[in-house]
Amino acid sequence: MQVTTLRAALAAGPAAPALPNRPVRAAWTALTARPAATAVLVPASAMLLLGLWGLDRDSMWRDEGVTHQVATRSLPEILRLLGSVDAVHGLYYVLMHAVLSVHPGEVALRLPSVLAATAAAGLVAALGVRLARPRVGLWAGLLYAATPVTGYYAQEGRSYALVAAGATGATLLLVRAVRHARVQDWCLYGATVTCTVLLHELAVLLVVAHAATLLLSWRRIDRRAWRGWAVAVCAALTALVPLVRLSMGQSGQVAWLETPGAGRAEALLKAFAGPTELVLTAALLLACVALNSPLERTGRLSLNAVALPLAVLPPAVLFTVSQNTPLYADRYVFFALAGAPLLAAAGAERIAGTVHRMRSRPRRRAVGALFGAAVVAVAFCWQLPLHRSDRTTAQRPDDPAAVAGLVDRELGHGDPVLFLPSIGRRTALAYPEEFRGVKDVALARTGAASGTLYGEEVGAGELRRRLAGLDHVWLLAEPYAVRDAWNPATAAERTKFTVVSEEFLLRDEFPTRSGVLRHYVRRPQDQPVGWPQPGK
Repeated sequence: MQVTTLRAALAAGPAAPALPNRPVRAAWTALTARPAATAVLVPASAMLLLGLWGLDRDSMWRDEGVTHQVATRSLPEILRLLGSVDAVHGLYYVLMHAVLSVHPGEVALRLPSVLAATAAAGLVAALGVRLARPRVGLWAGLLYAATPVTGYYAQEGRSYALVAAGATGATLLLVRAVRHARVQDWCLYGATVTCTVLLHELAVLLVVAHAATLLLSWRRIDRRAWRGWAVAVCAALTALVPLVRLSMGQSGQVAWLETPGAGRAEALLKAFAGPTELVLTAALLLACVALNSPLERTGRLSLNAVALPLAVLPPAVLFTVSQNTPLYADRYVFFALAGAPLLAAAGAERIAGTVHRMRSRPRRRAVGALFGAAVVAVAFCWQLPLHRSDRTTAQRPDDPAAVAGLVDRELGHGDPVLFLPSIGRRTALAYPEEFRGVKDVALARTGAASGTLYGEEVGAGELRRRLAGLDHVWLLAEPYAVRDAWNPATAAERTKFTVVSEEFLLRDEFPTRSGVLRHYVRRPQDQPVGWPQPGK
């Protein structure tokens, strides 16, 4: 009898781990009973927690400040603005107008991006579940959430996390529509693509990735699928045409972009696959394994056919186009990140190599899934310093809150201030409370009244007249505007520079990394221009 019992135990395989209490047993049962739902919910929950961590940095960098000051205008004022500038972000501004009308604050400004990143992590996991199996989805979703660049854009009051969620959702809908070939699926796919490209028109590169996906799977795609996809894409592109025509007239907004080189390509690779050498190497090796030994299909589209074009083509196309017409910025192709963790997770699944023996043993599958999740957790901990630094103002391009705080401390009610150049007024627009009571010497009409971002300024003659009646003035200058090599572009900007340097003496200077605040007093009549100034 004992021998028979021993043989039966050996045949049954290793026993499930002892579970200490009822809540743990319940969680384990849920994990093994509904693996697909668990694979989606766990990455989404992890992304939500990471997105909320350190969300309030007490500073909006300049682009976030633009979002805040535009979205808090009335809808007619927003629409008027879009006719002259920032049309590419029009839909996003309208959405944020609805959000900030409830509570205009920094947390509310960034919360839609957090929720979008949460949805994107869940959608990446859902793609892994649909294209392979639940634990591939779990690993891919967790990898997406653990990538530092995801957390970076999840905590930014701009449209890029929303575009990523839309692109990932559209990719999942493409897989579903090809599989079922129903009209309603293609309509939903077309609507999602339309909303995504209207959030940012360069998301149209998603269509290029999806076209490559269908071409790679052409033997399994029938004419109905091709026809449904073509109609959906044509509808989306038709809706995009007015936005493209309007934004082409505003091309000066991207004149600052430069032709990208090898350094930018390397930076994007590290952002997608892992900024640290160890994580980058592991991710690339896993992706190579996935491409060399593809997982079996679970539908008409394979994981590689979906993930590889999504990760590679949008950046590659924009990079190539930008060699002649610079349009490339990393954030414009952030939505393509979703393909990278899918490839890495597929490679990990192939290396595991035990799925075929575990299909009838749910608890063993759960143990394998948890092991992979633990590996992702280790990778996250390895990159924890990067996550921490991304949640500080030092990792953003500038810190207008520090400049606004300086103005609040140094300037009194009625003190005159000049912004050099006029774009420096964005600090005052982002933090109006700190500038309350301060007199803007050069302002003719506010941004809301003039349909511009930063307002309209008076001409050179009127500016000289206004400055002539002042015995002192504060100058808030952008860092580059105080360098000798800077050349003012307009007559009004040159007048600010000339009158202040000729008719005033520098008394105090307060430099920050985001701007320089200077206090000038009127020059005595008996002191010639060029006389040594205090503080020099």
